Amino acid sequence: MSFFNSQEPILRLKQTHLDIQDLDGLISWRWQINQRLIMSWLYTRIDQVFLLWGWITGLIFLVPQFFPVISWIHQAMIGSGVSIMGLMLMTWLAWFWVTVERLRWLIYLWIGLVLAGLLLTDYGIWKGSGLILMNLCPLWLIICSIGYVAMGLNMRSRTFLICAIFHGVAIPLLNLAPTCQFLITALVMSGSLFLLAELQWDMRPPMTSEVLSPEQNAFNQVQQQRRRLSQLSI
Repeated sequence: MSFFNSQEPILRLKQTHLDIQDLDGLISWRWQINQRLIMSWLYTRIDQVFLLWGWITGLIFLVPQFFPVISWIHQAMIGSGVSIMGLMLMTWLAWFWVTVERLRWLIYLWIGLVLAGLLLTDYGIWKGSGLILMNLCPLWLIICSIGYVAMGLNMRSRTFLICAIFHGVAIPLLNLAPTCQFLITALVMSGSLFLLAELQWDMRPPMTSEVLSPEQNAFNQVQQQRRRLSQLSI
């Protein structure tokens, strides 16, 4: 038996037959002209988490790239505050999904990784540590890589493992454009997050959840069957 779910493509367009945990807090929008679908957006709570961190990381790394006159200390204070608020909002958005999927450890993992990164970053800025300041971008790329590797292995997702490799490969590329390190880091980190929010990524097969009622588990099984049938019809 394959470790990964070989029936699932690594990335694909989002499917509309969603499980209970994906329907909770779903944001959807459709643009039609004369009953002709032009565009549609579909964001589950997990997609919303990716969007949230995509904007946060973009803000944190693009500001020093394009506004270097802003004090590093002020950037550290604002970045830390925004990141902590992001962690709280992430926990609120994702809690039901990770509970149903038995992935609560993901929340604790990312909270630990982000807080560790913030402590090192703030220490480097306040103490003027050249070693840390010269390696802020590699530091955060490594932190993200660790998180994506853990997600990829535990969730059996090739998508997240590829994201980890992408972040790791970006580290040596930073030396090729030393004046654009923050821009490159923003593009890699935010770009990956926005991509994950816009497309459907692979993960292990669904499982019955003790959190859901028998009716909700039955509904999920029906939705899973519909997804398989729609995939076969493509």
